[in-house]
Amino acid sequence: MARFVYRMQGILDLKYKMENQAKNAFGAANAALLTEMEKLEALNGRLAAYEEEGRGLREDVLHPVELKENQEAIRIMQDLIAAQQVEIQKAREKAELCRAALQEAMIERKIQEKLKENAFEVFKQEENKKESKEIDELTSYTYGQKAVSNR
Repeated sequence: MARFVYRMQGILDLKYKMENQAKNAFGAANAALLTEMEKLEALNGRLAAYEEEGRGLREDVLHPVELKENQEAIRIMQDLIAAQQVEIQKAREKAELCRAALQEAMIERKIQEKLKENAFEVFKQEENKKESKEIDELTSYTYGQKAVSNR
């Protein structure tokens, strides 16, 4: 029996590589998104600490300079949080683009795999036809030999 060789195996291999690269890019984008979200959590924690400190400053003897510094620190933290939310949105968009690229790479790979399966089915049908033809020829030859020897 002949051996099946897929003519476009190089393209299929390339599709596998492209899919792996897309998976790696998607993983990196997700990791970057998680990092940005952790930064936001840290900033929110610092903001909560400043707010708690401000409440404590208002309970005791009022120190206007400390209150002003605390309010300024809270405002700065709010600005940093707003900027971090923009960074998170950028990271989300990048992760979404990478996800879409990964999905496209997976579709292309699946198409190539399906083409390979179809080519293999055609190959098997051709091999079966060849085998049937050989069996028919062998049967005809054997029958012809018996007919000649019976005369």
